[in-house]
Amino acid sequence: MSEHTGLPPSAVQASRTVRTVISRLRRRILQASEAEDLTLGQASVLARLSDTPGVTASELATAEGVRHQSMTAAVASLAARGLVQRDPDPDDGRRLLITLTAEGRRRVEEGRQARTEWLAVRLQERCTEEERQAVIAAMAVLARLTHD
Repeated sequence: MSEHTGLPPSAVQASRTVRTVISRLRRRILQASEAEDLTLGQASVLARLSDTPGVTASELATAEGVRHQSMTAAVASLAARGLVQRDPDPDDGRRLLITLTAEGRRRVEEGRQARTEWLAVRLQERCTEEERQAVIAAMAVLARLTHD
């Protein structure tokens, strides 16, 4: 896709810039709360479970874009650390539903708080009030792109 037929150059440039900056920012934010004893994948599983409790390993694997075997290993590791629990599905005893434990919820909340604080501190240290307001306005524009 070297040619962007019909697209204005500003749309192509904005697309490239947004993708690059968001990718870089995402990595930096995740590093701010990365627990040394958890992989990035395990931290992602915990975050997903906080938003969608009671799912199977297959459902988690699909949502995370990994193989079922990889997710099963990640869940087993998290369970061994006491961060998740696996309980029989009341509707189908052959399936196990995975949920966060109290410790798992605590870890997710600590991570979210650390990420929020990291970004807030950087915005405070490196941006003027006017620039922070511009970021808020730009996020509203980008949010519109995610709604159908």
